[in-house]
Order: sequence, then C-alpha cells, then structure tokens
Amino acid sequence: MTDAKYDVLAIGNAIFDVFAQTDEKFLADHGMTKGGMALIDEARAASIYRDMGPATEVSGGSAANTIVGIANFGARAAYVGKVKSDQIGGLYTHDIRAAGVAFETRAAEAGPATGCSYILVTPDGERTMNTYLGAAQDLNPSDIDEAQIAASRIVYLEGYLWDPKNAKEAFVKAAHIAHAAGRQVALTLSDSFCVDRYRDEFLDLMRKRTVDLVFANEAELHSLYQTSDFEGALKQLRTDAKLAVVTRSEKGCVVVSSDGVVAAPAFPIEKLVDTTGAGDLFAAGFLFGLVRNASHETCGRLGALAAAEVIQHIGARPQVSLKELAGQNGLGV
Repeated sequence: MTDAKYDVLAIGNAIFDVFAQTDEKFLADHGMTKGGMALIDEARAASIYRDMGPATEVSGGSAANTIVGIANFGARAAYVGKVKSDQIGGLYTHDIRAAGVAFETRAAEAGPATGCSYILVTPDGERTMNTYLGAAQDLNPSDIDEAQIAASRIVYLEGYLWDPKNAKEAFVKAAHIAHAAGRQVALTLSDSFCVDRYRDEFLDLMRKRTVDLVFANEAELHSLYQTSDFEGALKQLRTDAKLAVVTRSEKGCVVVSSDGVVAAPAFPIEKLVDTTGAGDLFAAGFLFGLVRNASHETCGRLGALAAAEVIQHIGARPQVSLKELAGQNGLGV
C-alpha cells in the first residue's frame, strides 16, 4: 500500500447551511416534524427562507461538517461534493477550502442551484432541517477521482447520498476503489428517516463489507433493526458490522466490534444551544483517533469532545481548535 496523501476523504451532499433560531409555533405553522430532515423543492426553500428570522450561513452538509472537524484536529482532509458555479457555490468552495480541506470537485455549469438547508433551532437546542438538494444530488461517478480515493486512508460516506441514483453509484464506485487500494470505508447512517427508506440496502452494505465502519445514533439503530430493544439491536449490529459506533447523546457512545463492546462517556457541557452537527463532529473526533491509531475508547472520547464543543453554540463548525482542546483534555494523539 502506498503512503496516503489524505487521512480522511469525505463524500457527501454539498449543502449551504442557513441557521435561524425559532419556536415550536413556527415549526407547527410550517408543517415541520421537529428534529427531522425533510427534502424540499426550490419553491418551499424560498418560502421558508422568506419567513425565517435572522440567519447564520456557512458551507455545510453532514460529511462536510465532519471533514472540517477532522482538518481542525490537524489531520489531512479532502472533500468530494457537487455545487453549481453560482454565487452560493463560490461561497461554499471558498469556505470549505479556508477550513483547510482539499476540495477539487468540478462545479456544475447547468442544472439546479447549489443546495441549501434551512435549519431551525428551537430553544431546547433541537434542530429541524429542511433541505433543498439542488446541485448536490447531481454528484455522479465521473466526479470520483480514482487517484484521490486511493490516496486516502479512510473514505467516509454520507448516508444521505443514498437518495439520488447517480450519487449512489458514485458512493459504491468510491468504496470499491478504496478497498482495491487497501483503504477503509466508513458510512454514517445520517438520519432515522433515511434508514427507514433504505434499511435493507444499508444492512447489505454492512454485511457484504462494502463498508468497514458504521456510525449511527440510537434512533437510527432502532430504525435499522425495527426494535426498541437497545441491547438486542446492539447485539445484531455486532454481527452485521465489522466495526460500528452508536452515539447516545448524554450517555456517551458504544463501540462494537468482534473484540467486544467498549463504552465512552459524554463530555460535560455548560449549556446545550444547538444539536446541529453533534453526530458529524463526533464522527470527526472518532475518525481522527482512528487514523492516529488510538484505542476505540480514546476514539470515542475524542468524538465526544468534538460533539460537546459544537452543541454549545449555533452552527456545525468548531469555534476553537479541536487539536488544542484535545491536548488540554489529555487526548493529544
């Protein structure tokens, strides 16, 4: 195996995030399911943007948040995602590169606008997402650079990519290239509604070892196995996945593998402000630990540290150096 150019390369929906604080009434008035992610069209996107209050805007998408976190920890990071060559696409490209991430995917010249997600945060910190995929769903196999994938120690795939057909094909192509080069492939299940849509296909990816590592939260785990029995679902997950991590909010996380089950606690926080990006940044910390050959427990603690930082402010980007934060908490690896 040749030396890796990148520690982690992430592939996901390139979505420009628009955050606003709101109340339960706004969600009800607009027919939104609190805590969920709904796919919307351009007209509904315009309507929500018109009605929402003052907003914070930043380049996002689940895997993009993760890869920015990985770069923030000090690892070598790359991202593959599709934007359009419009104003928001230009902002997106500049923003993610400024975060220290290599981003070379060619922008679309025609077709839908750059994707946007309108994220409403209620006073309890819960986030409700309304996502217009736009150009992001036009990611296709030709956007996958074989040399770049083969030069990445871990390829991290976003479950949301399983929605558009072309993106799904790009996802599978990347996984095959990575494995042919002796690299690892990780998948985040992304959302319990996403799992509801593709349960059998996700299980197939795990059982056939198309993916080596799976990230899920409790809701996604219960959806995957259609059970409310956490221990039973965990036992099944250990059979199906080579390596898997289940996040449990304030209960921390559990890491399951053929070697057994390892638990890592959550980091204490002063105040929960916004849960957006908690799972994304957890994955960043865990993957960073993994490429630094840390134990599964240390990987889990690095994930918990990054998640704790991001939920104490609006937005899914760390506001301090995660590398320094890790060192201050005895987790420098």
